[in-house]
Amino acid sequence: MREIDVKLVQEAVKSMCIEANHFLGDDVKARIHQCMCEETSELAKEILGKLEENMKIAEEGVFPLCQDTGMACIFMEIGQDVHFTGGLLADAVNAGVRDAYVDGYLRKSVVGDPLERKNTGDNTPADLYTEIVEGDKVKITVAPKGFGSENMSQVKMFPPSAGRQGVEDFIVKVCSDAGANPCPPVVVGVGIGGNFSRAAVNAKKALLKPFDEPNSDPYYDEMEKVLLDRINDLGIGPQGTGGKTTALKVNIIAAPTHIAGLPVAVNINCHVSRHKERIL
Repeated sequence: MREIDVKLVQEAVKSMCIEANHFLGDDVKARIHQCMCEETSELAKEILGKLEENMKIAEEGVFPLCQDTGMACIFMEIGQDVHFTGGLLADAVNAGVRDAYVDGYLRKSVVGDPLERKNTGDNTPADLYTEIVEGDKVKITVAPKGFGSENMSQVKMFPPSAGRQGVEDFIVKVCSDAGANPCPPVVVGVGIGGNFSRAAVNAKKALLKPFDEPNSDPYYDEMEKVLLDRINDLGIGPQGTGGKTTALKVNIIAAPTHIAGLPVAVNINCHVSRHKERIL
């Protein structure tokens, strides 16, 4: 049994929230640059260049990548041989988020009740997901999620008869309906299977997959490529001004499901695909 003081979690979450809001992953930056080089629309190429300029400014550490610094989504893979000490894990996570958004001068965007709409003032509570895995380590992934893109996400409960074609058409339609609202070029996370809630969580987790790694399942790897081509053929383009760069990546996570169901969730992210990982 390995003991981990929750203070270490708090400190890690704080630093990761700040870092994620200022630094995009190298895989995301490389993909944006590749799209800029391949774009045929001069306006789209110019906008992608502006996105690169914005990234460089954010990396100076004063201004975040986007004014919407997101709702803090925290994924934790906790080894079953870990014992947390010094307090409650959820309290430590929220303390880390609070410290980051207050000390890091990040926008506080969370309201304590969905209808009364009173801002909590420190961007808490975080949206926390935990999973028990083997070992004695803890993997923390911090993903600040803006709601311009989150609001464009959808879940649909298909009958199995819808098949792959029905699933693909739905995913493309979600992106078409979103238009310029999620600040394209977007990243498209897809959860297929499971149940209503599992599909949605998997769609969000799919956004965390590296751009430069193919899907481990050849079937879904091929499906991701087909969907990316179809979405880019929509012609929405960077910031909705046209061009062939509507999406940067499509990532799919599939899960076993019931014989009578075919749940599909689509979670859209803007080009600011923010997330940081750390292992304790």
